[in-house]
Amino acid sequence: MASVRIYQKKQVRLDRLNFRQAQMFKIGNVGVAAVKNRLAAAQDPTDSSAKPLTKRYAIHKTKLGKGNRRNLSFTGDMLRNFLVRTVSDNKAKASNSTRKDRLKAWINNKIEPWISFSPRNRTAVLDAANRILIENKSRLLVEKALGGKQL
Repeated sequence: MASVRIYQKKQVRLDRLNFRQAQMFKIGNVGVAAVKNRLAAAQDPTDSSAKPLTKRYAIHKTKLGKGNRRNLSFTGDMLRNFLVRTVSDNKAKASNSTRKDRLKAWINNKIEPWISFSPRNRTAVLDAANRILIENKSRLLVEKALGGKQL
């Protein structure tokens, strides 16, 4: 099973992905968006409020007009850079592309886990997968009737 790396300079090129990989890319993007929305609401992986910031950092962040909640968006670079990077037929992986942002993500993940799906995130991904399967139901039935590849 081959994986395809997704490179992004100015825009993402998806024309080299096969049909299943394109579907996994869509599902992966839904998952990444769900995680980013959860982080913007300052929630942890259990959908409850995130740990409070340290007192000194909260004061510094508030003075700069960024609020005092743990939403991982001081500059916004780390979350802006968190995208789907590798896609295969049955898996999509998201990560940061730059070393600096990978280090920041690792440190923040040690403070409080954030690179994981909460129950709401899982529900959003499952709904997206169901929508994709419903969209492609007629194609899958024709492929099965003709004796083609089975899923």
